[in-house]
Amino acid sequence: DRYLDVDSGFVLLRLSLVMKLKRILMVLLIVYVSIPCIIKLCPSIQAKLVFLNFVRMPYFIDLQKPADQGLNHTHNFYLQPETGLSIGVWHTVPARMWKEAQGKAGDWYESTFGSAHPVILYLHGNAGTRGGDHRVQLYKSGCVIVCLCVGWGDSDGSPSEGAMTSDALFVYDWLKRRLNEELPLYIWGHSLGTGVATNLVRRLSDRGSPPDALILESPFTNIREEARSHPFSMVYRYLPGFDWFFLDAITANNIRFASDENVNHISCPVLILHAEDDGVVPFHLGKKLYNLASRSKSLSGHKVQFVPFPSALAYKHKFIYRSPELPNILSDFLGTAHPISP
Repeated sequence: DRYLDVDSGFVLLRLSLVMKLKRILMVLLIVYVSIPCIIKLCPSIQAKLVFLNFVRMPYFIDLQKPADQGLNHTHNFYLQPETGLSIGVWHTVPARMWKEAQGKAGDWYESTFGSAHPVILYLHGNAGTRGGDHRVQLYKSGCVIVCLCVGWGDSDGSPSEGAMTSDALFVYDWLKRRLNEELPLYIWGHSLGTGVATNLVRRLSDRGSPPDALILESPFTNIREEARSHPFSMVYRYLPGFDWFFLDAITANNIRFASDENVNHISCPVLILHAEDDGVVPFHLGKKLYNLASRSKSLSGHKVQFVPFPSALAYKHKFIYRSPELPNILSDFLGTAHPISP
């Protein structure tokens, strides 16, 4: 009888575990099925997932104090293109000016636009912050001569592709009014920022005033192809109706970031940087964009260059700034008249 009681106990325990496992699997299944339905019914959620402007990484960072991130040669300020709309900007200076920049206010930083240093308008990726590790380390590298890092969002805090491009255009025009006409102005986009960058340069090219060069770091062709290739989509990629549930929701938000189309309307030198082991924006998308750009009629006569970084370097999606060759790559591409170096 005692052995029967023990066996019965094991059986009951096993049944209890099986029932718990079934409940867990059922909950996971409900969540798995619900997510596509929720996104389809509420396309605005998909927009939030694309821009991630509600995410702050790291959470505790104070964007008004770049010095807290070791950027004591960087000034935070805001531009207001219209009432109720503020554009967050970081203005950093080249390594040779770091010591002089200590403790300086906004007037001193603005006066540096009269120096002989080229200027780079840097457009960051998503994750809702311009203080992430990638851009902070890029600023510390000294490769970026002058960088204005734009924070995205409409006046109500919600993101949109059109607003991002308009913000970038406003900052670009603000810069041009302050720069010597002979001083080069470059545009550098990273990740999602590459989509903004090609939108911006297309607008500038259409009006006959393109920048001196466009640098695309870890770019994609268009947002649909990137979403289909993104690691987050892996669990749904082979789900029947994947495009209808997810990609069409992106289109419904009028989010395109069609760099593959924009390169046919851009008229300035283009440099593409991409790591072979990029797990967020696959390498093949950057290579495809280069192939399209190299055949573009509007880019005929302009330098178009693709620089791959081998997987062995482990630069992935956001560590290309670690390359000791980056200053030379930039200087060789942009020309010896205005070398990009510390």
